[in-house]
Amino acid sequence: MARARDVPGLDCGEPFARAAARVVEVRASEVFAHSYGVLDIDNIEHLHDMRVATRRLRAAMEVFEPCFPGKRWRKALKRVKALADALGERRDRDVAINFLVEFAADAPEADRSALAGLLEGLRDEQHRANDELAPYVAQQRLEKLQQRLRKLVKAVEA
Repeated sequence: MARARDVPGLDCGEPFARAAARVVEVRASEVFAHSYGVLDIDNIEHLHDMRVATRRLRAAMEVFEPCFPGKRWRKALKRVKALADALGERRDRDVAINFLVEFAADAPEADRSALAGLLEGLRDEQHRANDELAPYVAQQRLEKLQQRLRKLVKAVEA
């Protein structure tokens, strides 16, 4: 969760709703800053960073729910959750693959062919999850989410 020192210019004496808007604004910017390279299966850290940023944004939105207009907040949160779920599906495969690769390296030779089959299946799942993630991280969709979150923040500022 964002701490006062994590949010530039956050004044602990400002109204709660304004602080909430600023925290959500910073957390949202982190999500979009990490969207580059998220579909790169060879570098899974991009996806991991975006997923973490999305989870932090979701948590901030849930904590500060009373500060935002209900309908606008629900629609924005629904889209953030959908993005987080899609990122999570791919991330689960990334983690499983990494574990299995390390496990197989130390496994007895007799077990490696079976593990290779499991690994191949996981890589297929990873590719499918990546294909399913692609629409969620398409530039146009991310821009729409970014715009929705800006409007949510501005609703508090108004």
